Amino acid sequence: MRAARLIKMVLLLQSRPSMTAAELARELEVSERTVTRDAQALSEAGVPVYADRGRAGGYRLVGGYRTRLTGLARGEAEALFLSGVPGALREMGLEDAASAARLKVSAALLPSLRDAPRTAAQRFHLDAPGWFREAPAPGLLPAVADAVWDDRRVVARYRRGDTEVERELEPYGLVLKAGVWYLCARVPGQEPSEQEPSERGPSGAGAHRAYRVYRIDRFTAVEAVTGAGAGTTAGTGPISGPEPGTGPGTGSDSGPGTGSGPARFARDPEFDLPAFWAERAEQFARSILRAEVVVRLSPEGVRALPHAVDAATAREALAGADGSGADDGGWVTVTLAVESEEVARTQLTALGAEAEVLAPASLREWFAAQAAGLALLYGSGA
Repeated sequence: MRAARLIKMVLLLQSRPSMTAAELARELEVSERTVTRDAQALSEAGVPVYADRGRAGGYRLVGGYRTRLTGLARGEAEALFLSGVPGALREMGLEDAASAARLKVSAALLPSLRDAPRTAAQRFHLDAPGWFREAPAPGLLPAVADAVWDDRRVVARYRRGDTEVERELEPYGLVLKAGVWYLCARVPGQEPSEQEPSERGPSGAGAHRAYRVYRIDRFTAVEAVTGAGAGTTAGTGPISGPEPGTGPGTGSDSGPGTGSGPARFARDPEFDLPAFWAERAEQFARSILRAEVVVRLSPEGVRALPHAVDAATAREALAGADGSGADDGGWVTVTLAVESEEVARTQLTALGAEAEVLAPASLREWFAAQAAGLALLYGSGA
């Protein structure tokens, strides 16, 4: 623990001209007295730490001293590539690894480039959740993330409707979508044809049909599979965070499903997480569109349609507009895929008088009744 803190202190001093005791204490999460003792220990070990006295004083390294302890551990290197999403790192329990990686990179930079992390952070920031939504991190996310990094098979219990289901999974990847965490996983030993219809991939999806998507906030328990072959659960145990000195991608050298340690799986090198997610997201978006409405749109309605409904659905509807094109007033007629008539009411109401529903008759009658009510409300000038 102290050795890691001393190394971090050297790297901090190497990356900046000088730092006060208060600044070091804040970075190292210790007291200023501990900083003084650590500086003394480093000096006795041959690291030229010099203390400047006075109000403007602090600690610095003398004579351009540079440590060679800047090699990234595997976990730090992997976390570094996620450092642009600090919220996601924190929720997965990788914040410390990413911080150490950034510090080592900063220490290795030329003095003229050491402000690069600060200037980048001042110019770019990712805020993943949507507006007006509380999206607390799932309590089991760090455990799931640890299993993903380590290619470790798990047994997960999750809510499905009013029941709980238990399933052994090979956790392949995590996706953060609009503030919600999802796990992309494969069920060991099960071919695509054996999957339940509701969990199969889209027709013609190929190898991706062997994988499923789970919302992590619906998990109630996650346990590591230990000392078992594929498709069996000879033993399980709760997953905790990485052992001291380890990080993402590290751990026991046990092969897939062998030994008495965590049972690991052989990852399919052909699996493409971004491509899989794009395919599954498109499948989901299409699967909920179970009804159609015919709508006549003004030029302003055409421009506003992608903001009232899913943008891809709007593009398809406009591309398939009646071959006759726009009428003399510039209005066009489109067939729009919607989730239901109830959902269409909310979506098309946003277009106001720039849209006229032609079919189905029940939806047209609903809008006619709404229009009559609004005319009664506003028409008298009251």
